[in-house]
Amino acid sequence: QVQLVESGGGLVQPGGSLRLSCAASGLGFTHNAQGWLRQAPGSEREFVASINTGGVTKNYASSVEGRFTISRDDAKSTLYLQMDDLQPEDTAVYYCAVTFSGITYAPTRLGAFEFAGRGTQVTVSS
Repeated sequence: QVQLVESGGGLVQPGGSLRLSCAASGLGFTHNAQGWLRQAPGSEREFVASINTGGVTKNYASSVEGRFTISRDDAKSTLYLQMDDLQPEDTAVYYCAVTFSGITYAPTRLGAFEFAGRGTQVTVSS
């Protein structure tokens, strides 16, 4: 059974930083590309960032490019999202996600992701 458990969310002021973590179990962590998605109130879920199986190729939504950094630690089966210069429009529930088996590149479309965790709330407000 695949389990993805996110942590690290919270309330932060504009310009602040947070680091999200996602502990994965029940899957071959190194065999799948992974990513982060988010959903703001009243909005559709959207792609944030992804990383390939080798951890070399990374893709980002244009809205977070240059501010967010995705990384993975295969030894710990953990995915990370470092978020800097957070803005109120970044407020959302953030989900860790794993791609369908066989997808090793870093996808940008939601349909490439098979599993997602329950999410962690990130609120950016002064």
